[in-house]
Amino acid sequence: MLVSKCPLNYILFEPRISKGGFRWKASASNEVPVEKWKQDSIFIDRRGRFRHFDHKKVSRKRCGSLRGRGWKYGSGFVDGIFPVLSPIAQQILTFIKTEKDPERIWSSLDTLRLTNHTWDDLINVAVQFRLNKQWDLIILMCEWILCRSSFQADVICYNLLIEAYGQSSLVKKAESTYLALVNARCVPTEDTYALLLKSYSKCGMIEKAEAVFSEMRKTGLPPSALVYNAYIDGLMKGRNSQKALAIFDRMKRESCQPSTDTYTMLINLYGKENKSYMALKMFNEMKTQKCKPNICTYTALVNAFARSGLCEKAEEVFEELQEAGLEPDVYTYNALMEAYSRAGYPQGAAEIFSLMQHMGCEPDRASYNIMVDAYGRAGLHEDAQTVFDEMTRLGIAPSMKSYMLLISAYSRNSNVSKCEEIVNQMQKSGVKLDTFLLNSMLNLYGRLGQFAKMEELVTVIKAGPYNADISTYNILINAYGRSGFVAKMEEVFQSLPAKNLKPDVVTWTSRLGAYSKKKQYQRCLEIFEEMIDEGCYPDGGTAKVLLSSCSSEDQIEQVTIVIRSMHKNVKTVELV
Repeated sequence: MLVSKCPLNYILFEPRISKGGFRWKASASNEVPVEKWKQDSIFIDRRGRFRHFDHKKVSRKRCGSLRGRGWKYGSGFVDGIFPVLSPIAQQILTFIKTEKDPERIWSSLDTLRLTNHTWDDLINVAVQFRLNKQWDLIILMCEWILCRSSFQADVICYNLLIEAYGQSSLVKKAESTYLALVNARCVPTEDTYALLLKSYSKCGMIEKAEAVFSEMRKTGLPPSALVYNAYIDGLMKGRNSQKALAIFDRMKRESCQPSTDTYTMLINLYGKENKSYMALKMFNEMKTQKCKPNICTYTALVNAFARSGLCEKAEEVFEELQEAGLEPDVYTYNALMEAYSRAGYPQGAAEIFSLMQHMGCEPDRASYNIMVDAYGRAGLHEDAQTVFDEMTRLGIAPSMKSYMLLISAYSRNSNVSKCEEIVNQMQKSGVKLDTFLLNSMLNLYGRLGQFAKMEELVTVIKAGPYNADISTYNILINAYGRSGFVAKMEEVFQSLPAKNLKPDVVTWTSRLGAYSKKKQYQRCLEIFEEMIDEGCYPDGGTAKVLLSSCSSEDQIEQVTIVIRSMHKNVKTVELV
């Protein structure tokens, strides 16, 4: 007999020696056994009202499970069905979340009876994990169904597993799950193709993504807006924005009407690329196509203007949102606060923060982080500390980003002792330090010329569980070069190959900067040639450093020719 205890209830799996298989008896904390229960037939509709449905009128053939049939990729639950977990399903969910041993979980699941009710409970638990983005637990459950149980998996089970593998960047496993679905004579749905497509595109496997489109057409299922959205979303997550825009154009050419979600994703894309004018153009196109913007669309556009620090434009969109009859949520308020923060108006961000609370919208951790950042950017480190303290007082645990923003606020004022105090506070609070944080402290020490502390921290990074990356060494190269310690800088640069690190444009530009300050023009040209030979593409910062190394009109003219040439074909640039 296997007993799996949970905080309030426990599940008792008891073998029964008969051809009926197993009997599952649920016991509550009051030790009153419950052997039978009425299957739950309550769901919450989109308006939050409880409703009932008739089990006999819901077919199991198409999607394989009653409550599970409401699950659909990209839109949560459709048809207004939001399942309420049965008592047994709730116990299964609690048990899987609290039990750490996968084998013990599988052994417990082995004792379940092979009934339709059990199947519904299992799928509902998996869907609940999906809502919470607990992909590892979905993989654990669905792998048990496929590899060990006697249940016949349906398309929803396969789809859940494909998505979980895709979200975990396990593309090969997502692909093999699709093949298993086909071999099991299970008909792939639109969701199946969308999830597989997103997995491929997210990992840059464009050829395989295109093969999914071909496969869909062969099966007589032409790509819909849902499938195109998955493709575009995957490409954006894989940082392939140009391909995402090309797919959007293809979508329109094939007379597939882009949905609100499609336009929202592209507005987000342009916003992240600091192309707010293009985000606005996409928003206007959306309205001309009679595609109604939703709260996410307006928030994406506010975010786009926020990244460019365009407060007035962000505020106009915010007002338009309200005129459209939509109520701003915490994400919209945060986006508007971010606009004022980036534009250097902390008081404007503070006013939005107060308005948000006045309107009954509770600030979240991101709201407080934005305020800490807003005050920090303006050099008001005391105000930033006040907001941080208020957040902790309200019981909102600071994230790594919260601490980083506070450190950045004090760093702007060169307050080293306070930054060190915050790092110590993080360690006492159980927050695990990472390389990014230590690099920030390293940069602070280097910027202030505190090389003893900088080198001591480098020793800690090398000795500890941290992975020194190229940014770590870029900070060292820049600090040594800026202070005139050229030999030390070159020593660090020459050590990179032994550490399996490849210099990037920041590395080369920092190295160039050291010689540029000394007006060693010929040495700068040699390093520039070396940079090109190594296949590193120069940027605007590189051009500035090269120009600053010049000490005559002839040198300026030569560098100008080089800069113009390198944008045409960087690999054929020759310096003479």
